[in-house]
Amino acid sequence: MNSRINMYIPHKLRSELDLTARKSGVTKSSIVEAALMGHFSAEHGDKRDAVFIKRLDRMTRQMDRQARDFLVILETLALFIRYYLTVMPPLAASEKQAAQALGNERFESFITQLAKRLSRKANFIHDVIEDIPSSAPDFYSFGEVAEDDLAPDLKKDISNRKEGATDDQA
Repeated sequence: MNSRINMYIPHKLRSELDLTARKSGVTKSSIVEAALMGHFSAEHGDKRDAVFIKRLDRMTRQMDRQARDFLVILETLALFIRYYLTVMPPLAASEKQAAQALGNERFESFITQLAKRLSRKANFIHDVIEDIPSSAPDFYSFGEVAEDDLAPDLKKDISNRKEGATDDQA
């Protein structure tokens, strides 16, 4: 048994409902019933799911960019530490106090610069990533890397690259 409901709809929508009912030869009630069934059906849920999937995809891309940025920061720090430990000579005992004072002064300067950079909208890492073209060669050439310091899988990769470079040059 059907139940009766009264509702208000805009005049334009009412005109379209009347026209559609006349053209198709069905009742207005059946058109409204079909529209409501469509609204409550799985199709409506699929549309809602599509919106969520699109949003999740965007969030995934954002997380991927954050992971890439973090990797760049981590690699930059690792390279800096390696470079620093390689080039810094040991200090004599008489120079340690002066070196500590200079180090504290430089650290304070570093913190001040860091605070300025973080307060800006743009950041240094973003600038660096945007400035590096995707076709740029590796940071170090193969000759500059001490292969004894590398893991076996990296040694294999480097030797494969060297062989590929000599094959391309021939």
